[in-house]
Amino acid sequence: MIEINHLVKKYGDHYAVKDLSFQVEKGQIYGFLGPNGAGKSTTMNIVTGYLAPTSGEVKVGGIDIMKDAENAKKKIGYLPEIPPVYPEMTVEEYMTFAAELKKIPKKDRKRAVLDACQMTGILEVQHRLIGNLSKGYKQRVGLAQAVLGGPEIIILDEPTVGLDPKQIIEIRELILSLKEKHTVILSSHILSEVSAVCDQILILSKGELVASDTPEALQKRMQKQSDICVTVRGEKENLLQIVNGMDGVEAVRVIKESCDDGSGEVEISITQMADCDIREELFYKLAENRMPIMNLHADTKSLEDIFLQLTEEEHNNDSDI
Repeated sequence: MIEINHLVKKYGDHYAVKDLSFQVEKGQIYGFLGPNGAGKSTTMNIVTGYLAPTSGEVKVGGIDIMKDAENAKKKIGYLPEIPPVYPEMTVEEYMTFAAELKKIPKKDRKRAVLDACQMTGILEVQHRLIGNLSKGYKQRVGLAQAVLGGPEIIILDEPTVGLDPKQIIEIRELILSLKEKHTVILSSHILSEVSAVCDQILILSKGELVASDTPEALQKRMQKQSDICVTVRGEKENLLQIVNGMDGVEAVRVIKESCDDGSGEVEISITQMADCDIREELFYKLAENRMPIMNLHADTKSLEDIFLQLTEEEHNNDSDI
């Protein structure tokens, strides 16, 4: 649906986007992540035709946006971080106005407005002034104009900023429902939100793409080693001797000691490669030594951990140059 090749955007000597290339496939929700200044908004503004790139190519539905912007834009619905709504208009007036701007034929406008309002759950407020609506409903109105006319691609920039928890859940459910008929690109700083709704994740750092994969694949890729935390009742020295003697154990670290002499409950972290085999062997060895396991669980990297690791690695590599 979207093809970006060697995209560059420079402001003087500063690169906002640097040699960026990726593709967006049909019928999926993409999470667009990156720290402030990573180039997310710049990239989205170029894709929507709001900004011109310094160099590179952007195709929307096979149409080069630099050569045929009008037809390329028809394929995109866009909700910026601050919804472009007019408080002095009613919802119905605003949606009709947006339909005119999108050049939806007059005979089809009423139906198109009704469909967009129904999809986003704002039918009940269509006769109210936008200025009198809650922030959650204003966000829905902004989303309604983005989906108006049934564009193939929906781009959402921070769609849940400033909403309360109930409103966030409602907007997430709405975004998930868009997947049935649209391809969605979602920019957000709320990583749990991206993990909950997105099929693919794109991570930018300093204008460059540092990762592109599913949330699950990213987690597996970054999880080169597994951490196991185990809490055992018994002598610390005996426990360390048993664990250090096991194949596959690369490091052991005492997390907590209940007594100065090392007796009581001790929690350690084991870094290893063969997760299941290690846990089974650990169970039998501790049982042989009458050291009961009080708790055992595997620690996996969260999306937050992955995001920080990737963007910090990029920052450190840049600092070394």
